Amino acid sequence: MNAAIVHLPVLLIVVPILGALLIFLAGKVNRGFAYPITLATISFQFAVSLILLSAVMTGGTIHYYLGGWPPPMGIELVLDAFNTFVLVVILALALLTAVWAREGAALDIPPEKTVSFYVVFQLLVTGLSGMTITGDLFNLYVFLEISSIAAYTLVASGRGARSLIAGFNYLILGSIAAGFIVLGIGYLYVATGTLNMGELAVMLPASYGLATVHAAFLFLMIGFSIKVAFFPLHLWLPDAYTESPSVVTILIATATSKVTAYAMIRVIFSVFTPQYITESFPVTEVILIIAAIAIIAGAVLAIAQDNLKRMLAYSSISQMGYIMFAIGIANQVALEGGLLHIVAHAVMKGCLFMVAGMIIYRTGITAIHQLSGLSRTMPIACAAFVLAGASMIGIPPTIGFMSKYYLVLGAVEAGEYLAAAVLLIGSLLAAVYIWRVIELMYFGDTHGSDLHTGREAPLSMIVPVLILAASCLILGLSVDLLLEVISPAVTLLLGVN
Repeated sequence: MNAAIVHLPVLLIVVPILGALLIFLAGKVNRGFAYPITLATISFQFAVSLILLSAVMTGGTIHYYLGGWPPPMGIELVLDAFNTFVLVVILALALLTAVWAREGAALDIPPEKTVSFYVVFQLLVTGLSGMTITGDLFNLYVFLEISSIAAYTLVASGRGARSLIAGFNYLILGSIAAGFIVLGIGYLYVATGTLNMGELAVMLPASYGLATVHAAFLFLMIGFSIKVAFFPLHLWLPDAYTESPSVVTILIATATSKVTAYAMIRVIFSVFTPQYITESFPVTEVILIIAAIAIIAGAVLAIAQDNLKRMLAYSSISQMGYIMFAIGIANQVALEGGLLHIVAHAVMKGCLFMVAGMIIYRTGITAIHQLSGLSRTMPIACAAFVLAGASMIGIPPTIGFMSKYYLVLGAVEAGEYLAAAVLLIGSLLAAVYIWRVIELMYFGDTHGSDLHTGREAPLSMIVPVLILAASCLILGLSVDLLLEVISPAVTLLLGVN
């Protein structure tokens, strides 16, 4: 393998850390430097992720030892088909969010906080990148906390007092989750004497019967379930998504939640292995039941909301249920659907939250009932909402339909027909809360209101929205190309030779 490519993984962490420092120093001179440095740094990370994905797909897994020290003495970075795919997805979303933030951040971030905002924004992306590529469980925790502390700060960075309260609540529940995770990691170290994920996968089978290992699994699952807002441990999410600045909501709802979901899947399948969760400590049926409840409960709660961002927040709880549903089925087809849904949810929810932010930017409207006739003045934003909403519902040929199609196939293949029916019910409920917004936008009467006398948002906000809206359709039509990456990743997770 090319020597330059071999050393690229560490640059995914080193360069953005230096970028955050440069943003801080340059911002002291002129706060206008903060944004272009952020955009350039994330663009570099995204370009590197594409190069690494190509290298992994053609040459296999990449192992990088920091300082040349192999595990267990050293820290290992590992890039395989699974995490490199996730890396590309989250950095693409982070880049589009950064583009959107050029105008969108000004809505909620006071000018005097601009430099500190972009420093923390960059640190959040750095933490997410580190979580994705680390091969060491303790360093996964370290990067998780870097990204979490950055997320707490960003949620609280808005202009209103409610954002401070939402950030504080997020901090409290996130810290509880971190406590569970670090306890689980400690128990694994007691059982095996190592925290390298590859070595854990080899050594753990001999200790599957130990109560220490079972406790470690439960602690880790509780901690990660809080972090990903898996029902009923979702209490921090509605306020965090609703009260945080729109640009922060976009980043957390797309990149942050997806990387945390990745971490959970990685720990379940690559550290504990499928044999553990299906035979030694069978929990898949429990996960499946809770996921089914999450799909229905999240959708019902979304229907009950009048605030657009809060409705989308509860929708995220439902959509996370689909990803956990794949873990509960735990076969090849369902996990392919789950990974597809990680992409689908990132793309469509990123688009929907961007549209919500654009509406607030131009009109100040947050209530759904006030969106009546909005398509007359913001046709592009409303059209993007329709396309992303169609994907959320699962209308063919969008990527949302394809991910749910594979989830249903996986459930049927496993003989879980009732669970497959829950997926269909979830889609019908999604149609209710999405169609309510679309109906008001396109068929509602303005009633002489002057709230919709504005115009479309700036081009820097429209372009990312159009890219994501188009991706909902293009990715659905080209799902075979996605599966060329996803299928080997699932095969790797299931340990199939």
